[in-house]
Amino acid sequence: MTAIGIDYGTSNSEVVYFDGATHQHIKLDPLDKKGNKIRSSVFIYFEDELPPPPDVMVEAKVAQLQRVINEQIDKAKDGYYSAKDPKEQATYNQRINSLRGDLHNKPALQRKAIAQLMHAMSLDEIPLLRLVEHGKFAFGEAGFRRFLKMPEKGRLIYSPKNFLGASLDSDQKKAFVGIIAKQLGYFKQCAQEQLSANIDSAVIGRPVKFHGTRGEEGNIQAIEIMTEAAKQAGFSTVNFLDEPIAAAYKIEQTLPRDTTTLIVDIGGGTTDICCINLSPERTNQLDRKQDVLSVTGRRLGGMDCDKSLVLKTIAPEMGMGLKMMNGLPVPPTYFSDMCAVDNIPALMRFFSDDYGLDISQTMSLIKEPAQLERLLIVQENKLSARIVNSARMAKELLSSKPRITLPLHYIEDEFGVDISQDSLQKALKPWLDKVKTLVTECLDSTDVKPEVVMITGGMSLSPIVVDALYENLLTGLPRLENDAFNSVCEGLAIQASKF
Repeated sequence: MTAIGIDYGTSNSEVVYFDGATHQHIKLDPLDKKGNKIRSSVFIYFEDELPPPPDVMVEAKVAQLQRVINEQIDKAKDGYYSAKDPKEQATYNQRINSLRGDLHNKPALQRKAIAQLMHAMSLDEIPLLRLVEHGKFAFGEAGFRRFLKMPEKGRLIYSPKNFLGASLDSDQKKAFVGIIAKQLGYFKQCAQEQLSANIDSAVIGRPVKFHGTRGEEGNIQAIEIMTEAAKQAGFSTVNFLDEPIAAAYKIEQTLPRDTTTLIVDIGGGTTDICCINLSPERTNQLDRKQDVLSVTGRRLGGMDCDKSLVLKTIAPEMGMGLKMMNGLPVPPTYFSDMCAVDNIPALMRFFSDDYGLDISQTMSLIKEPAQLERLLIVQENKLSARIVNSARMAKELLSSKPRITLPLHYIEDEFGVDISQDSLQKALKPWLDKVKTLVTECLDSTDVKPEVVMITGGMSLSPIVVDALYENLLTGLPRLENDAFNSVCEGLAIQASKF
């Protein structure tokens, strides 16, 4: 039985195989130079026609057409009975018989109903499950580039993982099972081709708490969706491991002795903290529950930082903060909805025609509408995901540069926003305060004090984040160097090799 570790992330995903001695990273994205990671976003699209409407819509439209025909028959009957000329009566009688034929010709009515529905249908009106069942899937850079090129041809799910713990109806659950099954199936195929082996089991990383507001109920739902998706993807066995514990298993192999370690894993969607006893002598043990001293987590991730950076630095150049003629500010919800790439209902509302009309009307109520026109361009061209992605790039660049000019030429020619590390620090402060509170919570949950700390995940590469954690919180604790992007998945692969 060949097993792999899968780090199914908010922003990026990764697959690793461990043979007991070395790690082999599976190349997932042919358009990425390194290729070991792949965007977790999925673009579901239609090259030609949209999918046919569901049966229930067709039947409802057929019933509507039949009501119209019945009304026409009644009018023809009235004409027949009021006509005095036999020739005129014969004409009405012929009309009645023809309409009755149309009324009972169900196949023709269904074809007409489908044609009318298809003519009136837009992509935004198609339920997500319908898209999943009939659309084509594009992953990674290929999918994101296709989205940038033709957003009107499909729908980008920026981060499927962020929806797993949310309130979903039955169709939405099926849709996300289908989306993630497609992704896991693709990961499995890549692994099988590169390992020349049949992959039938996986250990998948999970946050301590999935993104959502439903608590443990949301966590249970998320695991159910992931389990069913893995089954549909062809995995006979799937196990889950908390992401900070997986990172601990990776670093454990480098320790010379038993060491109590604090793991701070700050990913794209969640922050997870774990205090754990690590031992190079226990690396081969499957069950390590007794070594976990405390673990906690919240939906505080890099995506929250991206959206905060948009609101603090980009949105003010798009009309946020401007006053209307009545003295009231431009509705701030315009900009929070613009960033809602992990909230499908909010994003669909933002992309609606009514929302665009509302922004246009607001433009007429301010003295300088040029800035707000940029927001309208984002709304009309569905550029929300692109803006959040630009903020992510800015955040990464500011890890090594004191100041950048972020180009936003896809909104307006020569439009760019100056962003400094100081601006980034101010944008991150409320988020960082919550992360520090979470670390304190984990430390307070055990009487055993950690000897070392390991900060991992994409946000660990930011000096602002590391400095904030060490200020009055982790002072004096030696920091274990690690691969911020690969530690979790390599730890998952280590656990997978034990099954």
